[in-house]
Amino acid sequence: MEELYSRMKILVSGASGLVGSALVPFLQAQGCEIIRLVRTPQTTPDTVYWNPATAELADNALEGIDAVVHLAGENIASGRWTAARKARITDSRVGGTRLLANAMAAAANPPQHWICASAIGYYGNRGDERLTETSNAGDGFLAELCIEWEAAAAPAVAAGVRVVFPRIGIVLSSRGGALAKLSLPFKLCLGGRLGNGGQYMSWISLHDLVRALQFLLVTENISGPVNLSAPNPATNREFTKAMGRALGRPTPFPAPAAILRLLLGEMAEQLLLNSIRATPGTLVDNGFQFDHEKLDEALAAALATR
Repeated sequence: MEELYSRMKILVSGASGLVGSALVPFLQAQGCEIIRLVRTPQTTPDTVYWNPATAELADNALEGIDAVVHLAGENIASGRWTAARKARITDSRVGGTRLLANAMAAAANPPQHWICASAIGYYGNRGDERLTETSNAGDGFLAELCIEWEAAAAPAVAAGVRVVFPRIGIVLSSRGGALAKLSLPFKLCLGGRLGNGGQYMSWISLHDLVRALQFLLVTENISGPVNLSAPNPATNREFTKAMGRALGRPTPFPAPAAILRLLLGEMAEQLLLNSIRATPGTLVDNGFQFDHEKLDEALAAALATR
């Protein structure tokens, strides 16, 4: 692995996001050379210009690149899902993926490896069904988005690039993402279950997510979808109790499903009330070991990190 990293040049989109800002220094510490995709035309030696909205990608973007990690996309939880917002979310993910895939297909020497982020939203609302990488897609906006998102990589697959679709679960980090938003009401002693609390939440610590992405980069026999979630999904009721323990706060205030739907519309249904019980079969079968398998230890580690 050390020999592989000493020669690996990796192009990263979304490098300034929650996951990217943790992944980039982690890979650099392993000896990788990182080139960031950025939207400012005035680039530096370690950046390359692109603009997915206008399908622009610098001619030298893939020059000498061994692998690509594609994390960019509009935040799905930063506002109510209007028709215009859903279109922007789709365009940011599908358009960017298609742009990179077409560039790889046209390149004389395309990258060998492409880690192209997806999400567990692929599976839709599935109750207590245990979901593996071979499970069918579900219904709803997020499932349809993920189907289109992954399909957009087809030109790169056809060109012989090893493409991996990490279907990422709820990322536990105090630096941003879902946990930062969920923890606020708990800190104010206003925390409680969402809806009936029976829906499954497939989570992963940011620490393990970064390690898993690195693992996918160097494990060359893995391709296609890979669930990036911890081995022990929790119901929202269990998650709520664990949050209360981690923060030393009571959890007396449930949020009724009807109120969540009224306030947030479709986004509440699919992000807060849908039940997705994803299991990391491919990771585990290939020897990946989680540092945070239990929710309590993952929350304690995440909330202790600033």
